[in-house]
Amino acid sequence: MSVTLTIIIAVFIFFIIIVVHELGHYLAARIFKMRVYEFSLGMGPRFFKRKLKNDTIFALKVFPIGGSVQLGEDMEDNGDPDSFKNKPVWQRMIVILAGAFLNLVLGLIACFILVGIGGEVPTRVISSFTKDAVSNEKLMVGDEIIKINNLTIHSPVYDIGYSMSNSKSGPSVDFLVRRNGKEILLENVSFASKENDRGGYEITRDFFVFSETVGFSNIFRESFGQMFSMSRLIVMSIKDIISGAYGLNSFSGPVGIVNVIEQSVTSAIEAGRTVEEGIFFAFSNGLNLFALITINVGIFNLLPIPALDGARFIFFCVEAVRRRPIKAEVEGAIHFAGFALLMLFMLVVTFNDIRKLLFGGGII
Repeated sequence: MSVTLTIIIAVFIFFIIIVVHELGHYLAARIFKMRVYEFSLGMGPRFFKRKLKNDTIFALKVFPIGGSVQLGEDMEDNGDPDSFKNKPVWQRMIVILAGAFLNLVLGLIACFILVGIGGEVPTRVISSFTKDAVSNEKLMVGDEIIKINNLTIHSPVYDIGYSMSNSKSGPSVDFLVRRNGKEILLENVSFASKENDRGGYEITRDFFVFSETVGFSNIFRESFGQMFSMSRLIVMSIKDIISGAYGLNSFSGPVGIVNVIEQSVTSAIEAGRTVEEGIFFAFSNGLNLFALITINVGIFNLLPIPALDGARFIFFCVEAVRRRPIKAEVEGAIHFAGFALLMLFMLVVTFNDIRKLLFGGGII
């Protein structure tokens, strides 16, 4: 796939995700009848603008890389009862969280489509083993997998593979299964494995699970399960980053994500035996990556980092307790410092992505 087409796809993905995020803020603000000064799509200079019936300016900007909603939270209080600052703090909390919430909803919709087009929904029940399996010394056909290494299995698609590929206990894995109606803990179930570069083990899965035809109930169950599993994976990754388990090379910015999209689509096309199968695999892989990115954006924005929605929510919590807001100058300075640090971090990550792309190495 050409680099140009990959970039176009990546820009489109990020554009949709960011616009949906800003749309969440806008819709929540309108529900509470807050004044919205501008809702714009894109960045840079305007090339189109129109005033809506509610006096909001709708604008289109030159560069299709996101959007913004101007609520006037940084403006001086002009006594307008409909302004953001003069609305109850609980309403402002909801508005500030609505962007991340809509990102998670978008991820759920993507998961719903993924499950629907798959035709079958995997269950947690073991159906068979490979010829060279060793785990069947303890596992049995008919076992329903509840937990692996104390990780609850919500989505067999994500959780079984993740929990086994990130084992730190060597080639042995603990399973909690339901067998003949009773929960049984099977400790030290053996698998073939090899060490990975994170100090853990990559375990070769040697069993399969039953699948069901997509139906009304299981499509919802698996869609919510996949969204929850992706969210949990992201939260666990953030914890690993904070603990120092990952270095800078583990981060990816727009350049790195563009490269991942190209590799994902290319490998998906190559995996197809026909053009139709290649297109299907490319679409499903791309949709899976889209779901992961939009859920990632939603969760990341909830982190209590200055300039992000999570930090603004914390400030509103403090205001609710103190019954008065923190001085605008103080809050503004904190958010500005946080934004500057985030931009610096993005520059470093982008530079590292380019080094990895061109030379196969990184900064650290």
